[in-house]
Amino acid sequence: MAPENFTRVTEFILTGVSARPELQIPLFLVFLVIYTLTVTGNLGIITLTSVDSRLQTPMYFFLRHLAIINLGNSTVIAPKMLVNFLTKEKTTSYYECATQLGGFLTFIVSEVIMLAVMAYDRYVAICNPLLYMVVVSPRICLTLVSLAYLYGFSTAIVVSSCVFSVSYCSSNVINHFYCDNVPLLALSCTDTSFPETVVFISTATNLFFSMIAVLVSYFNIVLSVLRMRSSEGRKKAFSTCGSHVMAVTVFYGTLLFMYLQPKTNHSLDTDKMASVFYTLVIPMLNPMIYSLRNKDVKDALKKFIANLFSPCKSMYF
Repeated sequence: MAPENFTRVTEFILTGVSARPELQIPLFLVFLVIYTLTVTGNLGIITLTSVDSRLQTPMYFFLRHLAIINLGNSTVIAPKMLVNFLTKEKTTSYYECATQLGGFLTFIVSEVIMLAVMAYDRYVAICNPLLYMVVVSPRICLTLVSLAYLYGFSTAIVVSSCVFSVSYCSSNVINHFYCDNVPLLALSCTDTSFPETVVFISTATNLFFSMIAVLVSYFNIVLSVLRMRSSEGRKKAFSTCGSHVMAVTVFYGTLLFMYLQPKTNHSLDTDKMASVFYTLVIPMLNPMIYSLRNKDVKDALKKFIANLFSPCKSMYF
């Protein structure tokens, strides 16, 4: 049949995390809690690193922008997902789907770059402490963060344009809880070899170079720490990297699990579970990882809460 005889798709249907009706309300409550914790935690990190004078270093500047990225990534996905749990028609328009894909790609690629930048920041702080404020000056920090956002946005424009350059005809049921590359291209009624190649090259390039940057940074950090004579110095050096190492391990571990599976074991259902983790669970965990293991953040939080409630005390006493 000629392509022009197909009905062009104007909207898509998202199957969601689960199609079972009895699970919709329980899942809604679970993901509502996850999203609420994500918003609260990341807004908390953004606020503390903005108002507390002790958190005005490059490390916390990058942490603030990681929190912005995590909040943005989660907000692109979660609200629509939560609405779909409560509605029978889980539809999204063609342009809404394209916008969601673009937003998701912007934030996820920016996060990959930001984690590499944060690893470089720790490398300079530990291996070249005397030059730290010169090498990682405010201007350089702003430049690195701007480049992360710009690269994420550029990648999103290129990849999403390729994904939506193909025709979608008749079948419009996306086996996912948001508009993602692979399930979308599976619905196309035209040749998808070019957009699939673009998606593969983009994903492989971003993961490879960011992981190399992280691994090289931490390899040099470990060598530098092992050369330290003071056990207290080694402990302090490792403690400053602990939170970032944990966040990087969880994030890259999830992505590698998703993309390095053998084709025989690969399925869109597995992709859905991995996607839940890195789009919703990791943005919730990151504020906890960086605050629970960080004395400066915990002290800043205590001070912020004390200042918040001090006017209330003065009203009654």
